[in-house]
Amino acid sequence: MRHRQFLQRRWLAPIALSAIVAGGAMWLYPPGETTRAGTGDRDAPDAQTVVPELSLQPQAGTGTGPDTSAAAAIAARTPETLGSAPFARSLEGTDIDGALKADANGRLIVDLGTRDFFDYFLSTVGEVSPEIALERIRALAFGHLPHEAARQAMALLDQYLDYKQQALALQAAPLDPARQNDPAYQQQMLEKAFTDLQQLRQTVFSPDAHRAFFGMEEAYGEYTLATLDIARRTDLTDGAKTALIDWHRNQLPEPLLQTERRLLETNEENRQRMETMKTADSPENAGQQLMDLGMAPDAAADVTAYLREREDFDARYRQYSEALAQLKESGLADADEAAQQARLLDQYFPDNKQHTWARLKMLGSNQP
Repeated sequence: MRHRQFLQRRWLAPIALSAIVAGGAMWLYPPGETTRAGTGDRDAPDAQTVVPELSLQPQAGTGTGPDTSAAAAIAARTPETLGSAPFARSLEGTDIDGALKADANGRLIVDLGTRDFFDYFLSTVGEVSPEIALERIRALAFGHLPHEAARQAMALLDQYLDYKQQALALQAAPLDPARQNDPAYQQQMLEKAFTDLQQLRQTVFSPDAHRAFFGMEEAYGEYTLATLDIARRTDLTDGAKTALIDWHRNQLPEPLLQTERRLLETNEENRQRMETMKTADSPENAGQQLMDLGMAPDAAADVTAYLREREDFDARYRQYSEALAQLKESGLADADEAAQQARLLDQYFPDNKQHTWARLKMLGSNQP
């Protein structure tokens, strides 16, 4: 099974989401129950006050609560898959991202996996109706968690839907067309959007739920904005900029720090490889140097073969250009010259790949 990738989380359609939120959260609970104190079970938690009672699962480097045994122990959780017949085609062949979990005391454990679980189902809105997606969340919560944990999950989902609706309104604010290409204005608007979202999250969620859902995301956002600001400064030397960016990077939570370091190492490795391929005096020399840099022999052999092919193409293209220049001096009629040019192209580039390379190169050099 594979997991769906939420590199960019899809928002619910504004109209559908507005209709659900405007209708309240009654659909989130089993028939005969309500979310409000004083209507039904007198001990039922209120949807807006249930979040502080949740069990917060600690996440490395995010500070999302104490590492207690009750919070860390998972006593119940939703399943990892919807089975062979999921309710939406886009979910076929996937495992459920995240999970709803409860601790030994029957409280909902809240971590980033809770948000991933919500997003996994909400991402199908548009493919299926909002009611279908939300009902599947409700059914899994009440079918696999203690009753209280399921109620808490539905209250938190209600808040998450409210947050998404308000976030959509924030994102709809237009840029100033006269300034949208100004880097300083772009930086200013990025910082404003980031701050506005943080403030909205603080308003909608409890501090613990806010950190659990968005702690890692906001940590990386702060780092990104800081690096953009440092890069734009003209009062710093390159060395000072590097030192300041390194300092901000080291403030990242450990999982993000490790990912960022691997990315930097990969970028540097790619830069060295590109420089090697550019400066090597032969394809064979390039392949050997790439292996010296740690590339696997079979991969280096593929690069060598490709560079040989490009070398052969460049030689053929020089010969083709010379023949084409002679053709243009022959004084043929336009139609005859075009026919001869096509014949030359086929003659010098019988291979389909090199034929395409030649046509692309002609387009790039504005040759007919």
